[in-house]
Parts: sequence; structure tokens; C-alpha cells
Amino acid sequence: MSEEFIYFIWQFQYVANQALTTTDGETVEVLHPGFRNGNAGPDFLNARLRIAGVEWVGTVEAHVRTSDWLVHQHQGDKAYDNVILHIVWHHDRAVPRPDGTRLPTLELAPLTADNLLSRYGTLTSSADVIPCAGQFRMVKPLRQTAMLDKALLERLERKAADVQALYDATGQDWEETAYRLLAMHLGSKVNADPMEQLTRTVPLRVLHKHRNNLTQLEALLFGTAGLLDDTDPEAATTPDEYRAVLRREHQFLATKYALTDGQLPAHVWKWGKLRPAGFPTMRLAQLARLVHEYGSLFSLLVDTPDAPSLLAMLQLMPSAYWQTHYRFGKTGAKLSATLGEATATGLLINVAVPLLAAYAKRKDQPDLLDRAISLLEQLPAEDNRITRLWDDLGLAVKTAFDSQASIELYNNFCTPKRCLNCQIGIALVRV
Repeated sequence: MSEEFIYFIWQFQYVANQALTTTDGETVEVLHPGFRNGNAGPDFLNARLRIAGVEWVGTVEAHVRTSDWLVHQHQGDKAYDNVILHIVWHHDRAVPRPDGTRLPTLELAPLTADNLLSRYGTLTSSADVIPCAGQFRMVKPLRQTAMLDKALLERLERKAADVQALYDATGQDWEETAYRLLAMHLGSKVNADPMEQLTRTVPLRVLHKHRNNLTQLEALLFGTAGLLDDTDPEAATTPDEYRAVLRREHQFLATKYALTDGQLPAHVWKWGKLRPAGFPTMRLAQLARLVHEYGSLFSLLVDTPDAPSLLAMLQLMPSAYWQTHYRFGKTGAKLSATLGEATATGLLINVAVPLLAAYAKRKDQPDLLDRAISLLEQLPAEDNRITRLWDDLGLAVKTAFDSQASIELYNNFCTPKRCLNCQIGIALVRV
């Protein structure tokens, strides 16, 4: 038994159709069960109950066993002094209030229908990675859509919080936030950490001083990344004129901006299992080109009105050297130098949209959140293991809105089996 099930029973009042009494025999009338509290403190707020003929307004706390009140040490927490009813699955002992009187307790196990418990057990004991997989098609599409909406909003809220943390770490600088976020996602999962270290060492304000000189931008980035040193195992051993030019520029600029101590060792960059278009060298060249082209990365990502325009603006050609090379001294005949469509789309999903969501919350401008959602609706759905699972169940995953929502649903509802926080799971238990 879980507390989530107890919350469900109480919130929807799925108790047997009979007079309710506390474990001490006092009658209980539920005028309003209260509102579920998602923060610290009692589980339901602003409940209205009539206990033994006296109307009470206060909070309700839920536990599997009555003794859990003592285990969780609520007796010493003043936040629980306003609890007017303790709802439990099993009553195993009386719990005193601070004044010595007993806390009214309602035992739910004898009041809960067996079929309700059975349906809940079917979900929680399912061996499927999506617990409701065998029953999913029984749920009406409208309810599925409603749950996707909820999941997406939760995902945007969480991602916005991550961006807010980054914003605070940059001294509340939106430009620097956009720069770091863009760099980390250009690096993808394998090189996100060194990209993050690099952007902390070479802040955007330094790059902006040399924005009109693409060679100097590359010197700052490649040099601080440790990719101009002879210790770089991925560079060709033969002399490379362009690398020598960047090295000379970097030596001067690193001294000027005191960057030497923050230089990364070359070995932190990952190359294995990456295609040449995704190599760190190519991503740094593309980052340099974006900084060179756009005076404000933040405005680029936040103010561009539609997805097609933003995709086109991100897919710039890097400097001439990187149009024929994928590593220093190594050329590629069929090299794709610009950001690919999939990578650019990923930047919109993982950078532009969370940035918009965070900015919308910070400025209290719901229209910006609407624009973030609109971007997702304009982009094609991601194709990965999770989206394919939903596709097999008949869920229509057509846009990035759908794929992002379905990923959130899988990761934060299905995997931890939070079925009773999910509209789909609730519908199946309430059948």
C-alpha cells in the first residue's frame, strides 16, 4: 500500500457508502476533502469536516499506518498542529495531540471497495515499462490528450527552473545564460560538461570584444578548449598552418584575458561513436560562427517568431577551414559543415523553448510561454525509444509537443509508477 493510493481515495471520496466514524466512534461528514498540497506540510489543505457534529476547517494528513505520524515526527512539528483528521490505511495505535487529546483518525482499509484496490494493484504490479500498456487503448483519447498537456507543462516548469538556476549562476545575465545553454547542447550529452567548463572560462562578454574577427573567436574557443596544444591526441601530427595561426592568436588573447589557468586538457573531449559532423571541433566552429553572426544570442532564440525562421538562422556555414576539415589537419570529402536539421531542431527543443519558458516565468508574461509551446507544435516529433513505445500503444506522437510530453510522461509518471498522479491511470482505476 502507498500513500498515493490513500490520497486518491480521499481526494475522490472513494469510500464505502456508509456513515463514516473515527477509530474512537465519532461521526465524520466530509463537507470538502481539501486541496492536495504539493509542498511540505500536511497532505490536504483547507478541508471542511463535521466531526461529532462540530464543523472544522483545517488540514488532513495521510499515512499508511497511524504510527507513521510518530515515525515522521509530526508530533513536534507546529506545521501539523492544524490537522483536523488523520486518514490511514491501517490503524495501529492512538496518536495524541499537543494538548493530550487524541487526534481524530479515519481508517480507510475497511471502507475501500475490493475492486478499486484490485485495479490499483493491477497497475502497480505490472511488469510493463508503461504500467498501463495492456489497458491503454481503453482510455478515451481526450483524457490521453489532457494528460499530455499536463506532462508538457510539468516538463517546461522543470526545465525553466534549470534555466533559472543557470541564470542566477551567471549573475542574472540572460545573454550569458543563452550562450552557456546553447554551447552545452551543441556539445550533446557526451561533451556537455567540457562545453560548460569552456563557457565559464571564456564568458560571452570576452567573445563579444572580438565578435567581428572570426579567427580570433575560434582562437579563444579552441585554445581554451585545449585543442591547439601538441598534447591533443586527436589532431594530425603533420603541421597545419591554420592551427598555427590560431595558436599564435590564442597565446596573445589568453595572456590579455588571463585565460591560461582555465585552459581545459584536451583529453576531456569525447570523440568516440560520434560522426565527424558532431566532433567537438565542428561544434566549436559552429558556436564561433553563431557568436560572430548574431550580436545577441538571447534575442535570436527568444525573439525569432517561428520555428522555420529560427532553424534557418541556426544553420550557418562555419569558417572556410571547417568547411573542408573535421579535425585539425584532417580533411573530409563529403563533410557537412553546417548544423544538421536534427541538431538544429534539438537546439530549439532544448534551448530556445526552455529559455522562453524561464523568461516567461521571470517576467510574468504568459504569451512567451504560449510562444514556447507554439515552437514545439511547429517542430516534428523526436524519434527515440520512448516515443516508439508510445507509438506502439497507439498514442499519436506527431509534433515535438507530443514527443516532449510523452517523454515526460514516461520518465516521471510511468517509470516511478505515479499512476494516481496521471489522468490515464486514474481513469483506469476509477472504471
